[in-house]
Amino acid sequence: MAAKVTMPSLPEKPLSNVPLQLHQPKNFQFDSVPESHAWLDLHDHPTVEPIGPDTVPLIDLTDPKLTAKISKACEEWGVFQITGHGIQPDLLTRLEAQIHRLFALPADLKLNAAKSPGDVSGYGLVPISSFFSKLMWSEGFTISGSPLHHAQKLWPDDYSSFCDVVEEFDNVMRQLGNKLLHKILLSLGLSKEDIIRACPVRDWHDMSAAVQLNSYPPCPDPDRTIGLAAHTDSSFLTLLYQNSVSGLQVLRPKDHTGPMRWVTIPPVPNTFTVNIGDLMHVLSNGRFRSVMHRAMVNPAKHRISVGFFCGPPMDVKVGPINKLTGPERGPVYRPVTWQEYQRLRRKLFDKALEAIKIGEEIA
Repeated sequence: MAAKVTMPSLPEKPLSNVPLQLHQPKNFQFDSVPESHAWLDLHDHPTVEPIGPDTVPLIDLTDPKLTAKISKACEEWGVFQITGHGIQPDLLTRLEAQIHRLFALPADLKLNAAKSPGDVSGYGLVPISSFFSKLMWSEGFTISGSPLHHAQKLWPDDYSSFCDVVEEFDNVMRQLGNKLLHKILLSLGLSKEDIIRACPVRDWHDMSAAVQLNSYPPCPDPDRTIGLAAHTDSSFLTLLYQNSVSGLQVLRPKDHTGPMRWVTIPPVPNTFTVNIGDLMHVLSNGRFRSVMHRAMVNPAKHRISVGFFCGPPMDVKVGPINKLTGPERGPVYRPVTWQEYQRLRRKLFDKALEAIKIGEEIA
C-alpha cells in the first residue's frame, strides 16, 4: 500500500470573492506573470520524468489480467491511464474543437455564461480557488446536467454543435465510468454479488456526474505560476482527457526509489487518465487512496483538458463497504453523501477527509 501523502500547506490569507474579471484581465495576454498569479511554493518537491519506477501504469481494458493490474495501480499510485476504452477518437477530436471554440471567445462573452452564486455550472474559477492567495493560470467551464442554458448565452444562434458533442460525450463517459467503477470494486476482492449489494451506483443512469472543461493558455514564465493547484478530487473517480500538451502531475510518496516527488503524467493519444477520488478512498476503507495532483503550464503551447467526475446519486450515503472491514480493521470513515462531502470540502478543503474519520488506517 502506498504511504500517506501530505497536502501542501495552504496560504495564511486566502482569496475570497475575487471578481471574475480580475482573474484574467487581459485574457492571459501578458508579457510577464503578474503578481496576482505569481506562486512562490511550486517547488516544494522535485519534479521527475515518467521513466522507470515513476512510469504511471498504462492499462488496456481488454487485458485478461485487468483486475489484478487495476488493483496494483490503485494501491501503488491512485492513478492509471487506460486504452481499449471504446471511446471513438472522432468524438474526442470534435470535443476538443468545441473546447477551443469556447475558450477562444472574448472575455466579456465568456462572462455571459459565468456561474451564478451557489450554481455549479458555468464559466468561472475552480472551487478551490478561494483557499489560495494567488490566482491560477487557467480558465474553467463546468457542466452539470444540460449545457443548453449556458451555451445559448455564448452562441445565441449557433449553440447546438457544442451541446450535441457535450451530451454525446457525457452519455458514453457515464457508461465508461460505471464500467470502471465496477472493475475497481472487483479489484478490491469483491464478488459481483458483493458489488450488487454494496455499490452505491446500480447502473450508469444512476451515476451523478459533472464535466469540467479546462484551458491553460501559454505562459511567459511557467516556473512562476500554476494552472491548477494541488488537490484531490471529491468523486469516486475522475476520467481525464488531455490534449497533446503535457502538464498533469501527481504527487508520489517517499519510497525506496526516491523522496516525495511530482511525477508528470504524459499525454498519450486516445487515452484517459483515471484518478482515484476521496469517495473511493472512503468506499475502500482507505485501501485505495485518493491521489493528489496539479496542473502546470507551458511557455508556448495551449493545454486543454476535460475532467469527467463520477459519483453516487447525491442523496445516497457512501461509507466503507462492510466486506472490507472486520475485527482487525473497523470502518475508518463515517458515511456521507457526495453533496455533504462537497459542502465539507468548500469549508475545509484538504481537511475534509480527516473530518469524517472515525478510525485509523493501516499503513
